[in-house]
Amino acid sequence: MKLFKSADLIRKSKYISRDLSWLRFNYRVLDMAKDTGRTLFDRLRFLAITSSNLDEFFMIRVGSLYNYLDYGKERVDYSGLRELPFRRKLLDFAHRFTNDQSLTYQNELKPQFEKAGFNILRMDELTELELKKADGYFKNTIFPLLTPMVYDSYHGFPLMMNQMLIFGVVTRTGPDSVMDNGHERLTFVQIPQNLSRFFELTRKDKVIFVPIEEIVRANLPKLFRNVEIVSADLFRITRNGDFTLEESDDIDVDFIKEIQVGLKTRKKGRVVRLEVEHDASPVMMAVLKERWKIDNGNVFVINSLIDMKGLLQILKHPNFRGKSTRMPAPVVPLSLPEGAEENLFEFLKHHDVLLHHPYNSIEPVVRLLEQAAEDPHVLGIKQTIYRLADDSRVTAALLKAAENGKHVSVLFEVKARFDEERNIREGSKLEKAGCFVIYGVSKYKTHTKMLMIIRKEGEKVTRYVHIGSGNYNEQTSKIYTDVSMLTTNDVYGHDVSEFFNVITGHSQPDDYEYLITAPKDMRQQIIHLIREEVRNAKKGLPSGIVMKMNSLEDKELIDEFYKASKAGVPIRFVVRGICCLRPGRPGLSENIEVRSIVGDLLEHSRLFYFHQAGNPKVYAGSADIMVRSFDRRIEALFLIVNPQLKREAISILMLNLLDNQNSYLMREDGAYVRNRPAENEPSVNVHRDFYRRDEERLAAATPEGLLHLLFQQTRRNKQEADEAAALAEEEANELAEACAEAQEDELEELTEQAVQEISVVQALVEGEPDEKADFANS
Repeated sequence: MKLFKSADLIRKSKYISRDLSWLRFNYRVLDMAKDTGRTLFDRLRFLAITSSNLDEFFMIRVGSLYNYLDYGKERVDYSGLRELPFRRKLLDFAHRFTNDQSLTYQNELKPQFEKAGFNILRMDELTELELKKADGYFKNTIFPLLTPMVYDSYHGFPLMMNQMLIFGVVTRTGPDSVMDNGHERLTFVQIPQNLSRFFELTRKDKVIFVPIEEIVRANLPKLFRNVEIVSADLFRITRNGDFTLEESDDIDVDFIKEIQVGLKTRKKGRVVRLEVEHDASPVMMAVLKERWKIDNGNVFVINSLIDMKGLLQILKHPNFRGKSTRMPAPVVPLSLPEGAEENLFEFLKHHDVLLHHPYNSIEPVVRLLEQAAEDPHVLGIKQTIYRLADDSRVTAALLKAAENGKHVSVLFEVKARFDEERNIREGSKLEKAGCFVIYGVSKYKTHTKMLMIIRKEGEKVTRYVHIGSGNYNEQTSKIYTDVSMLTTNDVYGHDVSEFFNVITGHSQPDDYEYLITAPKDMRQQIIHLIREEVRNAKKGLPSGIVMKMNSLEDKELIDEFYKASKAGVPIRFVVRGICCLRPGRPGLSENIEVRSIVGDLLEHSRLFYFHQAGNPKVYAGSADIMVRSFDRRIEALFLIVNPQLKREAISILMLNLLDNQNSYLMREDGAYVRNRPAENEPSVNVHRDFYRRDEERLAAATPEGLLHLLFQQTRRNKQEADEAAALAEEEANELAEACAEAQEDELEELTEQAVQEISVVQALVEGEPDEKADFANS
């Protein structure tokens, strides 16, 4: 009954649960691993990504839910469910995903290993020579690092590390033992994370990967001398990693402090997930459940490989490095001619440049920074940094600039999740070199991406500005799609200068001309732009909204989009991950369509288009439509005013809407369906087509062209919906007829049966007295 009630609440809510939406996103990534049109190595990569994604999801999102549960705080999910029913629903969904993930590995990918030139084998599948090598690896490398930790009345419960492979070993000595008189004892053996996930062997022309846990399992008797090993089961735990305000939408600051004070009394967060082999020891499971206060909802029985992130080791093996899909080389930006990169300072004095990564390299930005570090005319550099590459050329250039006597101001965001240590380390280097370094801004996370180079040119000082959606990271810029702009336009220069004064000092400018910033007024500014589209639609003027982002979650904005849809504004969203808006619901959002693009590249760019009756406003930048972006982060969107660059941005949006190779259409119930080309429809693949400089595509990228595309798609979707409704009605009628016929047949059969029974009764009634008595007794 509870399940039906939860399902009914979820179905009726006008919002989609953020966390359930995220799990659906991971299903789209899993769909890439199931795609038989991809190479096995690409499919393994996507499967490893689903594992990494799920780890982070449990640490942060499930961890956030347990902040409410453990501290007795109320929480109502977007779906309308309270914290306990929602926990059940979320964990049920996660169990289903984990099972599908294991089946994909076991049934679809593993059978292809041998043909691809490798295999993953257990110890009992190795040859005698291979066994000797594996045992030698255990003896020389693994054994010295292992530390068995017993848990009994004399020894406290050991600290288990987050996301580490651990053996729970139940042992027993003989009845004559002095120590424990034959009682069972539980010991934990943690496998160090700095060891490779697989031990590699070569068998003729094939590579054999032996999971490290299988080597340890086979050699456990060397750790437990002269005792009986009753059971040895592998498990892995995930701990709560969310102790920031950012992931808890309605938590107050005092509550966060309460959690952080509680953390000081324990070294690690509470356990939110336990992955374990099937048929694990009841003794071990009882101890772990009681100790960590978890139940079966938190226990995930894994029937394949625990922690599939390790599959990436296979892709990095020298034999297989070239087997994954290779992306084409970056092309020259449409707004940057060949050769102009050699003297960017000169070119940017007169031209703006739009970069669309990774189709355009990040090289112009890095080289501009490197040139600035050496240029005697450059006076200063200001930059925000969120995530950096290993051996970053960006910090190397900033160090060189400081050494050359230039004023360098850098804001490092130390709350960038999982990059905190690196940012502190790099910031410390810059400080020692004489740079002015700021580590974050009070309670806000600095997420905006900005660079300003101040250069003296004769009597004039010119500000060279770079602003965009992506990080200053040479590595991720090759696989993340982002949009950024280089300009010397004075208005951008003034706005960015003012913005740096806000985030490094104490300033509150009245307004910006080309920037929309958070936490100042981004939400209200976007609401104003949406309402302008509504006003235009009501006046009969052309209107439309097209937005590309990572996540759509803010309720206030979602409600405004619903109002715009009711007013007749055509709205299209391209949302890679979380989408809490429910599209296509009659009377609420029938003019809204949502698609998600998942493929070889990670969609990271943000582009917001408002038609404005034919004189559109197009913004790009770092912000998503999320509570955290508007209220808890320092973000910036920049207006694209250059007509050529605006056309390029419209072209990006149009091709995203046309993609039929990587896109999924979101249904009204929150599920997604793969978008495939219709008959005679050309194939469109954004992750390939943007590598071509297409002048024809650019020529079609006008406000009128984009609006025409929206109306075309609306007509097609309505036609498909009408056809689907007609088909459903036809099937329902056929089913009703079949049921009616079945009921008639059943009624006829029952009638015959009743007649026969009446005949039997009559015969008994007319029979002998003894027979009547027997009948009565029966």
